[in-house]
Parts: sequence; structure tokens; C-alpha cells
Amino acid sequence: MLIRSFPAGAFGTNCYAVASGPGQECVVVDPGMDAVEPLARMLADDGLKPVAVVLTHGHLDHTFSVLPVCDGYDIPAYLHPADLGMISDPMRWHGPQLAPLLGGLKLPDPSDVKRLDDGAVLSLAGVDLTVRHAPGHTQGSVMFSLDLGEAPGLLAGDVLFAGSVGRVDLPGGSWDAMLTSLRDVVLPLDDATVVLPGHGPATTIGRERATNPYLAEAAAEPKGRGL
Repeated sequence: MLIRSFPAGAFGTNCYAVASGPGQECVVVDPGMDAVEPLARMLADDGLKPVAVVLTHGHLDHTFSVLPVCDGYDIPAYLHPADLGMISDPMRWHGPQLAPLLGGLKLPDPSDVKRLDDGAVLSLAGVDLTVRHAPGHTQGSVMFSLDLGEAPGLLAGDVLFAGSVGRVDLPGGSWDAMLTSLRDVVLPLDDATVVLPGHGPATTIGRERATNPYLAEAAAEPKGRGL
């Protein structure tokens, strides 16, 4: 398995390329702000050819470059249907602090975006990505499980970070839903799982289980509470 990444734009959103090896087809994950040129350089370094863009959720710092990337390589994008509203009406879902970024922004028509369904397995570029719906940061937040060879992997988006979790104060966010996702989707994962988050450094489920206070809070959450 080959995984390359770089932090895109002012928000430092991790944009990933996932492939079975150098010179192969790949999947692009979360091409955010100012991602087009650095992504092209990263792909060229390993001779990778993208076949799809998959999005962990609909926030602009993860989707800003999806249209030029998809148009440039003639490839589809995938997003959970609960976050399609962020593409059709970004002003409503991103809050006033991001309004200056919306002027002149061009996003794909939601009808052109393929849907991600919980539990679905996307077989793309020789890689199997299992969709794990984990609302809380947004209603349509997902993570992708994959086999890294030596250990399980998790493209976590903005659900789980090293030492933290995604914010829930933007429209569509919910702390109760986040706790439920952490308890029911994240905590059952194997400790050896390598977490590749939407921002910041990689970590493991075991490390976060031992040190992340939000996972500790989720572990204490009784069944029937939350979402």
C-alpha cells in the first residue's frame, strides 16, 4: 500500500493519495484549499493516476478543489448524501467566518456526485475502502477503513485527531452524535489501527484510547444516549 499526503491551504487539511503502489492508479481523499498544484506534483512524484475523489465530509477545507481535480482528471467524486447540502448551499453550512471564501467558488452539481453509503465497500484503484458513517462533525461525516498490509488503517477525516476530535459548533454539528460515533464506530476498532486524520499527524486507535479525553468520555457514554 502506498499513501502520500500533504497539508493543503491555510487550514492545513491533509489531502491523501492512496494506491496499491508506485506507478499505479490511486484514490484522492479530501482535496482542500489550494490543493490542485501540490496534488499534481505529489501524483507525478510516484507516477500515480487518480480514478476518483472520495470526501470524508462536505466542509470547504476538504472540498474546495474537488471540481478542478475531478474535471482535470475526468474522475468522479463521492460524498455521503447527508452532506450534499454543503455543496448546493455552502453559505448555510459553513458559518459567517468562511463567507469571504465563498465568492466565486465553483463546486460540482450535487447530481454529479456519487453517494457514499454506510458499510459500502468501494473497490477503487486496487484498494478497498469501507465506508463508516460517523456523524457529529457534520451529519454526513464518514471514515474509510482500509488494509495497510502490516496494520488496519482508518482515513478519519475530522472525526478523530491525535489528542482531539472534530469541532461540532458549525451548522449540522452535534456533540451527542459525535459521542455516539466515537463510542459505536471508533472505539470498537483494533488498537493497532493507524489513524490518518483530516488535520495533524497520524496516530493509532490504541494511543487515542489511552490518552484522548474525548474517547474516554465516549467510552463512559451508556448505550441509548446520544444520537
